[in-house]
Amino acid sequence: QVQLVESGGGLVQAGGSLRLSCAASGRTFSNYAMGWFRQAPGKEREFVATISWSGGRTSYADSVKGRFAISRDNAKRTVYLQMNSLEPEDAAVYYCAARLYATSSQPHEYTDWGQGTQVTVSS
Repeated sequence: QVQLVESGGGLVQAGGSLRLSCAASGRTFSNYAMGWFRQAPGKEREFVATISWSGGRTSYADSVKGRFAISRDNAKRTVYLQMNSLEPEDAAVYYCAARLYATSSQPHEYTDWGQGTQVTVSS
């Protein structure tokens, strides 16, 4: 099990940028694939991005491809989500999540979740 704490959310104008961080503690971080998900009010939690344990493989939702970038620093036990060209539709609570070894876009396949960080985008 890993404990996850997100940070970096806030209010930004459309077209702006934010970088989210997710700090992990507990078990060996480098064994875990990591994912970012988001949930807007009244909507289901949706996949944003995922990264393999080594950082060598990434995958993105079509809605964020080319605008968002996921990365990780295993020495710092942290995963990042760089969000550029933000749109009002990106506003949501963003969660990071962990699962052993393989990446996945399915929320139910992740075993550990953070508390979330709010991202608000003004038009």
